[in-house]
Amino acid sequence: MEMKMIGRIHTDFVTKFGVPRQSGLVPELMGKIVLEPEYRNPDAFRGLEEFSHLWLVWEFSEAVRPEWSPTVRPPRLGGNRRVGVFATRSPFRPNPIGLSCVKLEQIDLQDSRKPVIWVSGVDMMDGTPIYDIKPYLPYADSHPGAKGGFTDGTQVRRVKVEFPEELVAASEISGEKLQALRGVLEQDPRPRYQKDPERIYGMSFGEYEVKFTVQENVLRVVELVRG
Repeated sequence: MEMKMIGRIHTDFVTKFGVPRQSGLVPELMGKIVLEPEYRNPDAFRGLEEFSHLWLVWEFSEAVRPEWSPTVRPPRLGGNRRVGVFATRSPFRPNPIGLSCVKLEQIDLQDSRKPVIWVSGVDMMDGTPIYDIKPYLPYADSHPGAKGGFTDGTQVRRVKVEFPEELVAASEISGEKLQALRGVLEQDPRPRYQKDPERIYGMSFGEYEVKFTVQENVLRVVELVRG
């Protein structure tokens, strides 16, 4: 079977560090899907605006490897326990395909590359290939009583984020962009095995470079520079 890339999504993450581990965890994170020229036909998206959420099928383009492992170490288990790759959403799979549920914000028909599709709650790097877009169907896709396997016994790790006011003012970050960055940092983007309170971590977020430390359960931003 031949898979055709229909477009790419553009987000604030130029590297993998900081990308939320699942879609929807940070609702403020925006993404813009720009279609390949051959798929820029508004008729193909007729009626899509009636849906609130979408499924995106995409490629873990930074995790493509010639080999695969039958077991992986999920971050939710602290990286200390192996489980089968098909019991996880690890990017290191026989076929590096991802699946995300995102909120449809806008279908832009004014852009010269129309239609451009804006979504929120993204968990993908900038430039990630998109292979398909499907509507989310509440009557079929929502299962309130579903079991979450090993994830039911673990907690979503969140930290308290401290932004020095002088850094926020100097960087001129504000509004939804600031809320999105705060949401990303609250997820504690560090790998689970890294707990050095003296270490300064760095990540790129759109046009900003962010450096921070984490002590106990408090993440403090020590540098926020607009690139």
